Amino acid sequence: MHILLTRPLEDCSNLIVRFKELGHTVSHLPVIKIKKLEHNQPEFNDYTAFIFTSTNSIKNLNLDNINKTIKCFCVGTSTEKFARKVGFQNVISSDGNVRALKELILQNHDKKDGKLLYISGEFISYNLDKDILKEGYDISRLINYSVDHNDEIKAEIIEELKKNIPDIVYIYSENSAKSFLNIIKNYHLIDSWMNTNLMCIGEKTSSVLNNIKWKKIFLFSPGEEEFLLYKV
Repeated sequence: MHILLTRPLEDCSNLIVRFKELGHTVSHLPVIKIKKLEHNQPEFNDYTAFIFTSTNSIKNLNLDNINKTIKCFCVGTSTEKFARKVGFQNVISSDGNVRALKELILQNHDKKDGKLLYISGEFISYNLDKDILKEGYDISRLINYSVDHNDEIKAEIIEELKKNIPDIVYIYSENSAKSFLNIIKNYHLIDSWMNTNLMCIGEKTSSVLNNIKWKKIFLFSPGEEEFLLYKV
């Protein structure tokens, strides 16, 4: 099969290798780019646990003065692996769903255990911090990155897509869906996807692209990409 991945290269390089090992053709069209945001440095020692809902929240964090033994709650295995890679030792992960992450936090961090720091991007699909606050927890949110549409698409990538429309496209966020929609409109590819399966994280993401004619639309969580290959 021909698979199109749309995340920045550093976030999907392992998946590209894995899919190629399985014998698939893989194209890469990064539809968004990550921008680090300047922010006031919090007093990390005031917190007893961190919450990460993406690897980008870790990548854009100054790790120099952070105690790596602090408890870390991660949204999925890829975020968990990256947290461990940069040195965090006490890492707990959910199954890739933010609502499951909330339940994981409630089960493993008592209100009396101290303050939580939720580190995230500017745009989020679910107000995790507000929901945890309603449960009576002391939680703050640190926004350390943002997402921009990628307007530097290489012409040769578009030409290759026109010649060989993918069998599967993976879209990872609502912003990515909006950016992908803009790209296929700008390059007159809006009617090219009737034989393509669209894989989206969440209904908000898929709703952006619902008006495009797809073969099928599937919802998935990070880490399920390979499993989805066997459903099409």
